[in-house]
Amino acid sequence: MPVYKAPLEDISFVLNDVLNAEQLSKLPGFEDATPDLISSVLEEAAKLCENVLQPLNRSGHEEGCHYENGVVRTPKGFKEAYETYREGGWQGLAFDPDYGGQGLPHTVGFVLEELMCSSNMAFAMYPGLTHGAMNAIRAHASDELKAQYLPKMVSSEWSGTMCLTEPHCGTDLGLMKTKAVPSDDGSYRITGTKIFISAGEHDLTSNIIHLVLAKLPDAPPGIKGISLFLVPKFLPNENNEPGVRNGVMCGSIEHKMGIMANATCVMNFDDAKGWLVGEPHKGMRAMFTMMNSARLGVGMQGLGVAAVAYQNAVAYAKDRIQGRSLSGVKAPDKAADPIIVHPDVRKNLMQAKAFTEGARALGYWVGMMIDLVEKHPDPVVRQEADDFVALLTPVVKAYFTDMGYEVATNSQQMYGGHGYIREWGMEQFVRDARIAMIYEGANGIQALDLVGRKLPQNLGRLLRRFFHPMQAELEQSQENPALLEFVIPVAKAFGKLQQATAVVAQKGMARPDEAGAASTDYLRIFGLVAVGWMWLKMVKVAQAKLAEGADGKESFYDAKIKTARFFVEKMLPEVDFRFKSLMSGAKSMMEMDADQF
Repeated sequence: MPVYKAPLEDISFVLNDVLNAEQLSKLPGFEDATPDLISSVLEEAAKLCENVLQPLNRSGHEEGCHYENGVVRTPKGFKEAYETYREGGWQGLAFDPDYGGQGLPHTVGFVLEELMCSSNMAFAMYPGLTHGAMNAIRAHASDELKAQYLPKMVSSEWSGTMCLTEPHCGTDLGLMKTKAVPSDDGSYRITGTKIFISAGEHDLTSNIIHLVLAKLPDAPPGIKGISLFLVPKFLPNENNEPGVRNGVMCGSIEHKMGIMANATCVMNFDDAKGWLVGEPHKGMRAMFTMMNSARLGVGMQGLGVAAVAYQNAVAYAKDRIQGRSLSGVKAPDKAADPIIVHPDVRKNLMQAKAFTEGARALGYWVGMMIDLVEKHPDPVVRQEADDFVALLTPVVKAYFTDMGYEVATNSQQMYGGHGYIREWGMEQFVRDARIAMIYEGANGIQALDLVGRKLPQNLGRLLRRFFHPMQAELEQSQENPALLEFVIPVAKAFGKLQQATAVVAQKGMARPDEAGAASTDYLRIFGLVAVGWMWLKMVKVAQAKLAEGADGKESFYDAKIKTARFFVEKMLPEVDFRFKSLMSGAKSMMEMDADQF
C-alpha cells in the first residue's frame, strides 16, 4: 500500500531559506504570519493529510462515488474526513477574515494544496473548487451576495463549483446555449446543461453553490455575451439556511479513468433561480478570477501527485532486490542488490526529485507574488507581482501537470510488474495525474494562452517581470566561481528562451499558425528555465549553509547541490531539443490535407 509523509523539512527550506517568507509578516494584515506560526500550521496540516486523508485515498479510489436518482454519495469515510477538515478551519486558512477566514498568506495555502493533493487528490478537489468559487464571489459579486454566501463557504458548511462546459462545447465557451431570463424580483431563471462539473453533487455539505455561465436574452454573440450567475442547490431561507430545492439536479456522474472519489457530474438547470455576479455580459472577467485560481491549483495537483509517487518509488527501490550493481556488489549479505543501485532506476528517481523540489520552489514563489498583489502598499510592486503571476499561470498549470504525469509513470516503472497491479497503488497516481493535463484548459490551450495573450500583453511588460530579475541574478551569480557549473547552463537555456521569444513574436505576427505550432515547445522551454532559476537560488543557499557549518544538515544541503547538478546536466538540455523543434516552424504540421490523415 502507498505511504505519504509531508516533506516539511524541504518545505521549510524553500519558504524560509530560499524565498524568505518572513517578509510576508511585514505586509499589512500578515503581521502574525511569522515563520514559527506558519511552521505550526503546516505541522497540523501534515497530520491532517497523513493521518486522515491519505488512508482514504486508496479505499476512495476503489469504491468511487455512488449515484442514484440525482443523489451522490461519496466513498466511506469521506464525510467524516470532511468534518475534520471543516472543524480545523482549513477552508478559510488564506481567506479574508471579514468573512470568517484566518487571513494567512496565500503562500501557506499553496503549501496546503500540495499536501492535500499528495495525500488525496480526489478529496482535495471538493474544497479546492469551493476556494475558486469564493475568490470569484469576493472579487465580483454584490455586497449582499458576499455577506450571504461567503461566510457559509469559508466555514465549509457550503461548497462551490464552477459550471462552464456544455456537451457541445468545451474551451470555446462562446458556443454555449445555457440561458438566463430576468425575473421581476431581480433574480434570473437559468436553463441549460453543464458537463464535467467536479464536485457538482455530493453529501459533504448542506448546500452547493454553483457559479454558472449563461447568456441573457439580449446577449451579443460569442464570449462577449456571457454572464456569470450564482445558483444555489437549495435557496437560502430567512435564516440563511438551506430552504426549498432549486431547479438544479445532477443527471449522472461520469465513469472515468481516475479521481474516482470525486463526483464529476452532468448538471441540469431547469428554470433554476440565480443571481448575477458582476456586470451583464462580463461573465468571463469574473470567471477568469476563478479559472486562474483553479489553474494554479491544478498545477499544484501535478506537483502533489509527483511528490507522493516519488516518495513511494524511492521506498520501493531501496527495498526491492534484483540483479547486481554494474560496478560491483553493493549488498553482499543479500541475494541481490537493491534496484536503487542501477543507473536507469536512479535516472528516474533523480528526475522526479529534481522536478518536485524545483517546482515546489517555483509554485510557492508564485503564491508569494499573489500575497504581494493583495497586500503590498506600493502599487508599482503590486502591478509587477500581478504581471508575474499572470505570466507564470499557464506555465505552472501545464509544465507542472505534464511533469506530474511523467513522474507518476516513471515512478510506476520502478515497481516493474507490481506497478501495474492495483494493490500497490501506483496505477492510481498515474490515473489521477492524467486529468490534470486536460481540465481547466488543456495544456495545449495553456501554451496558446502564453504565446497568444501573455507574451504580447502590454507590449511585453509581463515578460520583463521575469526576464529582467533573472538576468540580474545570473549576472550577480557569475561572480561566484563555485556557482559557475550551474550558472552557465542556466544562462545558456535562458538565452534560448529569449531567442525563442523573439522568433515566436516575429513569426506569429505574420503567420499565426507559426506561433501556434511553436507554443507547446515554447512553454516547455519556459518551464525548464523557470525551474532552472529556482535550482540556482537553492544551490546558492545550500552552499552558503554548508560554508556556515550546516547545523547537522550537511547531507540535506549536499543533496540539494547534487540534485541541482543532475537538473542542469540531464534535464535542462531538453531546452536545446525544444528550441530546434520550435525553430523548424509550422510547415510539417500544417502542409498535409485533412483527408490525408
